[in-house]
Amino acid sequence: MAAAAARGAAAARSPLVLHRHPHPAHHRRLRLLPLVAGGGGGSPPRVGRRIRASREKGRRVGVRVFARYSQAQDFSTRLQDRAGELPKLVEDLLQTSISTGPRGAFRFAQGIQAVLGVGGEWLNDFSKTANTSAGIPAQMQLGLLSPLYLRRLFERMGATYIKLGQFVASAPTLFPAEYVEEFQNCFDRAPPVPYSEIESILREELQQPLDSVYEYIDPVPIASASIAQVHGARLKSSQKDVVIKVLKPGIEDTLVADLNFIYVVARILEFLNPELQRTSLVGIVKDIKESMLEEVDFRKEATNIEAFQRYIDAMGFDRQAKAPFVYRHCSTKRVLTMERLYGVPLTDLDSIRSLVPDPELTLVTALNVWFGSLISCESFHADVHAGNLWLLRDGRVGFLDFGIVGRISPRTWAAMEVFLASFATDDYNAMASALSEMGATGNDINVNEFAKDLEKIFSSIQDLDTEVIVATARTPDATAVSANVVVDERQMNALFLDLVRVSESYGLKFPREFALLMKQLLYFDRYTRLLAPSMNMLRDERINIGMNRSAAAKENLDEYNWTFS
Repeated sequence: MAAAAARGAAAARSPLVLHRHPHPAHHRRLRLLPLVAGGGGGSPPRVGRRIRASREKGRRVGVRVFARYSQAQDFSTRLQDRAGELPKLVEDLLQTSISTGPRGAFRFAQGIQAVLGVGGEWLNDFSKTANTSAGIPAQMQLGLLSPLYLRRLFERMGATYIKLGQFVASAPTLFPAEYVEEFQNCFDRAPPVPYSEIESILREELQQPLDSVYEYIDPVPIASASIAQVHGARLKSSQKDVVIKVLKPGIEDTLVADLNFIYVVARILEFLNPELQRTSLVGIVKDIKESMLEEVDFRKEATNIEAFQRYIDAMGFDRQAKAPFVYRHCSTKRVLTMERLYGVPLTDLDSIRSLVPDPELTLVTALNVWFGSLISCESFHADVHAGNLWLLRDGRVGFLDFGIVGRISPRTWAAMEVFLASFATDDYNAMASALSEMGATGNDINVNEFAKDLEKIFSSIQDLDTEVIVATARTPDATAVSANVVVDERQMNALFLDLVRVSESYGLKFPREFALLMKQLLYFDRYTRLLAPSMNMLRDERINIGMNRSAAAKENLDEYNWTFS
């Protein structure tokens, strides 16, 4: 009895057990039960079972609390181990804060407004679904961190976060599939800045009267996005038509403030949880920051354009393809003046047929020029959607907007070349080996099993829902036919995400340029379905994907030259 009382007293003193049983009635029962059990002999069976059950429950609770206490101690120990890195962290954060300046406080206030706005949308949607039998949809369970509401928040936050959202959409090797899919819908659209503000920026940047440089500038913009807007103009000296791309006011300061904030969060998270260093979180943020700041430095874009045109000239593509000429004397970090190209996108079949006799040859040329740039140019065009790939009035293929470019390492390209060749011949074992090389890992990979999984994925590519919409209009001379390709964007994204997901299950992590390359190939697949539906772009002998492209390319170019000479 004394031993039981001693154990009861010890349990009552234990803060671990007492903390987990705060209810007074529970403790009264624990104290009274031994008294009921006393009085001679042993405990009645029912009372004994209750005592044993209570003790066992107390032990389980104590174990759970001790486990949490141990985890807290482990966390504290990890922080103590990293205490030597704390001065470096503080110094880094101070320098980042100084470089951000007062703009950071202004952006913080804007961020609160955006969070409140999207939070209101979430609450409104939540109230509509909370009382339904279906329960809360999965896309709402994480609140503002759910893919849908996070994408809306990014769009409200403006330029930086829109670009960040587009980065998420283009990097399925880095982000969860549901976020990659949702951020495909992150639209870069913004109301135009008043022309008076654009005019002020032009004067400030060019440091001379505008009428001494331009004959006129159209005050109505051709396009307006989150970072820049574009105006048509004519040069005074040469009377050439040009377009002027102007960085919107305050964008660079906003980018720096936003990216510094994201960097600070990443640094603190890595400090608090060293395991995040394995994901290279800070490294990814640095890459994003460098990429975005390059995009708002129009001198970099000018360099990309000129490098691509040099490649076109060096490869003998100058009669088949063109990039806009950059007028350096009226271009700066915030202003880019380029030759204005006139043409139609590669999805406008009717207009293409009015310009060239064989739209299929146009596609072959576009593919050869783009594939060639992967290995023969400093960078490749990494955004060949229909707005950036045109057939020009003179029959050449025009490559526009070099704000997003990619650079591919020789190792990645060598593996990519094998991947494309194996894809063209349905050799899934070779494809598995190429992908294993590209996403090099220390794990032993069962290539045969990997190949079977790849076959399941790529056998569905022919099942993509593709619809060619054809409209006819009777004219006095002939029947005009226009067409466009409508492809289920989500299906195409899902196909690539399946590839990434299966590859990651084998321990593979692909470089980001692989995702960029695959996205461009999907664009070209759409153009092929419209302009050359019977052509296989990876098997056609006129299209040169390999390293040795000179003889076949020359033959195709001679045929194209003959067409337009």
